[in-house]
Amino acid sequence: MRKDIKTSVGKRLGRIEGQVRGLSKMVEEDRYCIDIVTQISAVRAALRRVEEEVLKDHVAHCVEHAIASGDKADQREKIAELMAVIGRAER
Repeated sequence: MRKDIKTSVGKRLGRIEGQVRGLSKMVEEDRYCIDIVTQISAVRAALRRVEEEVLKDHVAHCVEHAIASGDKADQREKIAELMAVIGRAER
């Protein structure tokens, strides 16, 4: 992972960690259920953005390297991995 992406992802995950701690506190305080569900949706959206950033970096680095290498087996492997992870993300 490129250094700038790693830094960005680390910061985003730190914020998400804070959101999850906030959710836990909301549950402990018996906050209104809809407010809790709204915050859960916000955490999911934030995680999706992190996932997108990591996948973009993967394509720009790992997949691009496999294509440039000319190694057909490596190319097939990287594309298969990418398709599998995209398939799982859509469930």
